[in-house]
Amino acid sequence: MAERWEADPSASFVCRLGKSAAATGNSDGEEDCPDIWRLSNGDVAVIGRDLTSAYATRLPEGVALGSGERLVVIPGNMLSAAKADIPDE
Repeated sequence: MAERWEADPSASFVCRLGKSAAATGNSDGEEDCPDIWRLSNGDVAVIGRDLTSAYATRLPEGVALGSGERLVVIPGNMLSAAKADIPDE
């Protein structure tokens, strides 16, 4: 059985995956900037809109939000822009 994953709050930001929100046209560069970052331990940090309450009652079968977890939405073009930076591990 796989070991349960836990987020490591001591991991630091290493590099952006993809393009900035301004470069993808998803922000004017002031505030509310969605982003995707690789962390020093190999995990990924996603900055997006917290839509947990909007989706909580509509999750697909087999999908659950644990305590302390939030459902975050980012623009699809940001994930597409990050594709080349995501390894096939």
